[in-house]
Amino acid sequence: MRILHTADWHFGRSLEGRSRIGEQVAFVDELVDIVRDEEIDLVLLAGDVYDSVNPPAAAEGLFYDAVARLADGGRRTLAVIAGNHDHPDRVSASAPLAAKSGIRLVGMPTDEPLVVNTARTGEQAVIAALPYPSESRLRELLSEATDEGQLRSAYSERVGRLMKQLGAAFRSDTVNLAMSHIYVLGGLETDSERPIQIGGAYTVDPSALQIGAQYVALGHLHRPQRVAGDETMRYSGSPLAYSFSEAGQSKAVTVFDAEPGKLVVPREIPLRSGKPLVEWNAKGGIAEVLSWLEEGRDARAWIDLNVHMTEAMTLQQIQQIRRQHEGLVHIRPIYPETAELMELDARSRAQLPAEELFRRFFSRQTGGGEPDAQTVELFLELIAEEEEALDEAGDPRAGGESA
Repeated sequence: MRILHTADWHFGRSLEGRSRIGEQVAFVDELVDIVRDEEIDLVLLAGDVYDSVNPPAAAEGLFYDAVARLADGGRRTLAVIAGNHDHPDRVSASAPLAAKSGIRLVGMPTDEPLVVNTARTGEQAVIAALPYPSESRLRELLSEATDEGQLRSAYSERVGRLMKQLGAAFRSDTVNLAMSHIYVLGGLETDSERPIQIGGAYTVDPSALQIGAQYVALGHLHRPQRVAGDETMRYSGSPLAYSFSEAGQSKAVTVFDAEPGKLVVPREIPLRSGKPLVEWNAKGGIAEVLSWLEEGRDARAWIDLNVHMTEAMTLQQIQQIRRQHEGLVHIRPIYPETAELMELDARSRAQLPAEELFRRFFSRQTGGGEPDAQTVELFLELIAEEEEALDEAGDPRAGGESA
């Protein structure tokens, strides 16, 4: 069977108030063409269907249209899991109806794998499918079969235990796959993913996913990448660049052929439907920006513009620039006295883990004091609880660039 792996559609997401729905529609059209041209039998969608737990109607309509077109009346199968941006009940609400068309929707973590049959080849696939396992969801699922000591073990160990349980259904005569929406140790992040790992607490070791699957389809990280050098354990990445931290990234879906007991060789198919996100750093000031605009530079892109200035930028200059390119998202004047400080501050903060940021804050607030280990642990637990509450109830920051 031929399988396509995609993830992190984030339907409903905007860019600083600018709608991306047109690009998302174009992506669906492109994906439908790919699954047809590549003769795909099974599509794996590894979470973050939507950008928030309460997506706009247009986003829901686009998702339903997309899965209907991809399934093509049951000619191919889709397996979809919820991510940390999704409300699990919203993803799985239409599961009974969708299943009749070959669309399998899984919102909450479960200890039962997905078993799907492919119409074209007659082969069967067993999928160890694990939707985003928040601390509360994971604890609830394991509580009946696990003692308290195991429940308090490391998050990665518990994920591994559940994945192994799901993988126990693998057989020698089936195509055996795993799929989850998690942060795996060593993955390269961008600003557009809402963190699900706090101080390393919710990081999953790659070994937790080594359950005998021929391929592990992952969601959450927006940069296409393999995990721990393993070609068959991959993040497909998002179909569109959702923040300027993704500027210059190529977007893709992953395709591979799978037979029972055989090694798979994944390949990426680049996507072209999304507008590129680019950063302009105009050290020559307004004159350089106007020159770039006149030559039509990055005509279809979203642009984050830094303009180096020696005097205050006027409203007339800003309006002049904006009239010539509708994709200008930020226009940021940079003055000599602040340029170096901004660069150093941004670089240092971006490289610090949450724990170190807290230690520095604590020291500043207490006049040089050092938090003890229990205080640091409590802080990390509070952050984890807050992130989980936002995931369950809907994050008002989700529409922003850094959500």
